[in-house]
Formats: sequence, C-alpha cells, structure tokens
Amino acid sequence: MNARHVWTVAKKEFRGIGQERTIVLAILLQVFIAMFSSFLVVGLTSLYDPASMDRSGSVYAVGYAGADSPLQGILEADDTFAVYRMDLSPAVAALKERQLAAVVYVPPTPPDAVEPVQVTLYTLKNDIQTAVVGVELKEDFEEYETFLRYARADRLSAAPIEVAVPAGTGGQSFFLFIYGLLIPLLLFMPAIISASLIIDFITEEYSARTLDTLLSTPLTFTEILWGKVFAAWVLVPLQGGAWLLLLGLNGIAVRNIVEVLVHVSAASLVLILLGALAALHFRDRTNAQFIFSTGLVVVLLVALAVPANPANFIVLLAAGADVPWHWAALAVVLCGTLLLAAVTDRYARTIARRAMA
Repeated sequence: MNARHVWTVAKKEFRGIGQERTIVLAILLQVFIAMFSSFLVVGLTSLYDPASMDRSGSVYAVGYAGADSPLQGILEADDTFAVYRMDLSPAVAALKERQLAAVVYVPPTPPDAVEPVQVTLYTLKNDIQTAVVGVELKEDFEEYETFLRYARADRLSAAPIEVAVPAGTGGQSFFLFIYGLLIPLLLFMPAIISASLIIDFITEEYSARTLDTLLSTPLTFTEILWGKVFAAWVLVPLQGGAWLLLLGLNGIAVRNIVEVLVHVSAASLVLILLGALAALHFRDRTNAQFIFSTGLVVVLLVALAVPANPANFIVLLAAGADVPWHWAALAVVLCGTLLLAAVTDRYARTIARRAMA
C-alpha cells in the first residue's frame, strides 16, 4: 500500500466535505453548542433540575409517617417544608384533601441494617406542585442517603473512585450536565458524523460510477478505501480539539485533554470501520446507513453496559479523576480496532479480486 496514494484520496475527500450540507450543518450546530456552552448549561440545567435555580420561598406542608429516623430531622431543618408527624392513613387522607403537599413514610429499618431502607413518598398525580415538591425533597433524600452510606461504610469491599469536581462549575447539577452529558456529546458526535461520512464516501463512488475511473489510475481499491477512512477519521480529533478549546474559552475546565482525544479517536475508528464494512457490503447509501444506524444502537448499548467503556473514561478524565487503568482499556480497544481493520482490509481485497475476475 502506497501512503502517497492514500493521502491523495484523502485530500480529494477533504475537498468534497464542504459540499455535504448535512455534515456542514451538523458541524455548525456543534460549534454553536461549544461556543455558547455556558449559556446552554444554565438554560438546560434549569429544565431537568429546577432545584439548581433560585428558590421561590414557598413553604410546603409535608406529612411524616413511620419510624423515627434522621430523615425527619433533615426535613424539619429545611425551611422549605413544614413537617407534621402523623399516622400514615390520616396523612394520606389529608394529602387527598390537598391539606398536605406530600407524605413521607419511613419503615422501622435501622440505618445500619443489612436490608435497604425503602422510603415511600406519596404525592398527587398530574399536579404542578407535586413536581416542585419532588425537586425540593430530592436534596433532603440525597442527604439522608449520604447518612446511610456513612452508616454502612464498613460494608464496602472496595474504595470508591474519587472524582475531583472542578471549582466554578456551579454545583453538582452543573457538574453532571457538563461532564456527564455536554462533553461526551460534543466529542462523540464527530465520531458518529465521520462514520456516516465514510458511508457516503464509499457509496458515492458506486452511485456516480466513478470507481472504475479511480481504479484506472495507479490507485488500488484498498488504497482508495483507506484514503477515505483516513479522511473521515482525522476529522474526529480535529473537531474534538476545537470543541475542547471553545469549552475552555467558556470557562469550562477540561483535564487530560490528550488522553481524552486518544480515547475518542480510538473509539471513533471502530465506528468508521463498521460504517465502511456496511458501505462495502451494500453499496447503496440508504441501505448502508440504515443497517449502520441499527447496528450503532446495539454497539452503544453493549459498550455502555460495560463500566470500562470509552464514554466513562472520557467523563472521568475530563473531570480530573485519577484513572491509571484507562491505558489498559485503551489497549484492549486498539486490539479490537486492529482486528476490525484487518477484517475490513481483507473484505476490500476480496471485493477487488471479484471485480477483476
């Protein structure tokens, strides 16, 4: 395989990317998200977590039923609630009469017991106030959960991973949105776009009947394929680096940038090779895109089911967590990528031999 020939094909594809309106619009959308990430973080976080915004100052009547527990003291210390100690049946009846905003029932389970503490929350259905009260109660429940974790800490068989929350992220809600959603979304979107690009690159040669013209040159079929793969793949670290730079300009600190880009690049190459296999097999853009999209859902579900997946590593590394074993996981991904690349190359050579026969 001639590297110069591969680069020639890649340059040809680079020039044609600007003519793909769908791809250009997708890239511009990502630029908008990255440039105005601070504004979007505030707006979107307020949608899925209203508790991160300012409180309204209202006081809600809450009935507390069941055994005595630290949760009662947590609720009483919260200025948002007026807590009334009641039996469960009268409390639920008062809730139905809208005399209470919610009812909390705590079973007589000791904090250090083996079985879980199953707290039951009674609220009204399809009520706006219920949504607000639920958001307000969430923080108190989380505080009680933290208390239970400390009470049962001696049962831990392994130390949990310490995640360093960067200063200035606006609390837990902003941290989760930025590092758990925004950064993985911005970094993996180029990978998905590039996988779609490789399908267009390959099927376009068949639909436009230009493949024979390319093969009449000194280029081989595998050189054409790998030139297109390289053109699609190199866009991922370029776009990912640009998005991280824009996030930094917005005041969002991203740690371990090199390691993050390496993981994204390795994972994206897997998706690109899968897209190339689909395009080589079907040779039709519609069929190839459909099969690839369906397979992509399966691949993502399987990958996300494994704790040691690239998305998880990106979140931890971007947040500044110490994850020394991520290199071992990267080595496994690279081995799988090399195997997939060998399969793709062999399949391309098989197609070339059939075409020449």
